[in-house]
Amino acid sequence: MQAQIELSLPNMPSFRHIPINMIYPDTLQDAEAVAKHYDSLDSWYRKLWGDHVHHGLWLTGKESPEKAVIQLIELIAERGAIKKGQSVCDIGCGYGGTARFLHQKWGANVTGFSLSEKQLEYARQLDPHTRYILCDWLQNSLPANHFDLAISVESSEHMVDKPKFFQEAHRVLKPNGKLVICAWLSKENPSPWEVRHLLEPICREGRLPSLGSVSDYTQMMMQAGFKNVEYEDLTSQVKKTWSICALRLIKELKNREFRDFLFKRKPADRIFAKTIFRILFAYQTRSMIYGIFRTQK
Repeated sequence: MQAQIELSLPNMPSFRHIPINMIYPDTLQDAEAVAKHYDSLDSWYRKLWGDHVHHGLWLTGKESPEKAVIQLIELIAERGAIKKGQSVCDIGCGYGGTARFLHQKWGANVTGFSLSEKQLEYARQLDPHTRYILCDWLQNSLPANHFDLAISVESSEHMVDKPKFFQEAHRVLKPNGKLVICAWLSKENPSPWEVRHLLEPICREGRLPSLGSVSDYTQMMMQAGFKNVEYEDLTSQVKKTWSICALRLIKELKNREFRDFLFKRKPADRIFAKTIFRILFAYQTRSMIYGIFRTQK
């Protein structure tokens, strides 16, 4: 369903009662559901999506998937103007692929957060240099004014309280610290058909408590105290990710274990196989878009 909520911010009179329209799933998706989703699909996600578990960025269209995911990280680093040895907070770090790259290339001191025990177990085995914390970002205990850069690569979608997500990012950043976010987004004012058949099911099946638009995210960043919000649409450069995932899934059907997972064991999260094709169609129709935000404290 599509809902409207009112945010009242008594300490920020210029942003009182700003309406935010977001897509919400028909069934509640909380932090526990997100954690179970990634833990239950751990091995299959890495097979079908790779260790980075985020989109690739195709600049020429001819890059390998491995090169494309690195190009997305390089764009994030460029937008965040990362400098050697800076402190970085990776909100929703997954298997630590981005954290490892930032440490190896820039010597960044990264602290990564994830809800998934299996993701962090894998990340810690590969990367002893990063501090990985199993924690809900909305309940982190980090000190204020601590990081030079905060990044969120496709994790804001999983936040139950998105305004608080941005408030916490603002709190932990140093003055003039930067925030860079890559996010799945709803188009502005989607039709009832798009909500019912694409966006709401993607939220429900992908364990997204809500899906916002560019204007939603921009408003929430400004409400949290960020300034100079910039956005760039990357949909056409990342959507190839899903045709690759779909092809990998089809090829994996020859694997008996995978067929049993999909058709016999009936785990709650097996629907992800169908969701891959739904997301691909949503990108093709631009019902869902993908972009990168840059802003500053």
